[in-house]
Amino acid sequence: RSSYSCCYFVLPCCFFDFHGKYSRRQSKKTQYREYLDFVAQVGFVCGFHVEEDCLRIPSTKRVSFIGKSRTYPAAEHALIDRQITQFINSRPTCAVATCDRRVGFNHEDHCGGLCKKAGSEHPEDETETTGTTWMPGFQPREKVEQVRNCASLPRDFVDEVVLNVANLLLNAAPQKSCSDRQGGNVNTWNQGESLSLREVAEHLDKETLKKLKSEYGGLQTLLKNNHQVFEVLNGRVHIRDWRKEKPPSKTKPEVKRRLSAEAFKTRLCWFFIHHPDGCSLPSEACPYAHGTEELR
Repeated sequence: RSSYSCCYFVLPCCFFDFHGKYSRRQSKKTQYREYLDFVAQVGFVCGFHVEEDCLRIPSTKRVSFIGKSRTYPAAEHALIDRQITQFINSRPTCAVATCDRRVGFNHEDHCGGLCKKAGSEHPEDETETTGTTWMPGFQPREKVEQVRNCASLPRDFVDEVVLNVANLLLNAAPQKSCSDRQGGNVNTWNQGESLSLREVAEHLDKETLKKLKSEYGGLQTLLKNNHQVFEVLNGRVHIRDWRKEKPPSKTKPEVKRRLSAEAFKTRLCWFFIHHPDGCSLPSEACPYAHGTEELR
């Protein structure tokens, strides 16, 4: 409805209608095929020659639709816009059920008479025309979406919270002994204690918690974002022990194995810098840089 010269490409994925989740109207097709037919129908009602294509992408949802040309002359744009308005308003009701119940699907007959009905019955009753609101209550997104996943928080603030939580875990219990998987020797690298998210939050000041509450996920999201340092399982926070991480798969292609063996280290190791016992892994085995000289 943007303009007569508008073209479109759409890759249908999640099953949504104009007013909410798409409701199935038959069981003779798969849910995916029925939804694809509905999306194609929308394109046809909007006056497009709808073309279907299958993309060469690694996804189960790879059927796309392209609208490159119109089925009507530019002079009829206002009339088609009234038909579109009626089609949108008919979706919450069962008015279009007769279209969707058909077993087959023909691109030449998507609207199943709905377009004729829209064009012939009381067009003067339609209050919406070209240039006005597309549908009642429609609210588009803001042009600039606010990122609220803790990624926009100041780096200094995040580093301070990470250090505070790590020290809390390290000091929560007496130092434990643990065995080194690589050499089988017993050492005293401090793994710290595990605490619930609630217990961790109780040790943070109110100002910090206020900042975190303004972000989706809050404290848990921030800790999960710092995958290098923490592991969050079933609502409990642990210091990550990199010796227990699963080794990389041996099924990688030879070229990828060679690249990974060169260890492109782009971030410093938090444990090498901040942990009282240093990193639990030797430099050659750690995926992070032990010093700036290893950074690439």
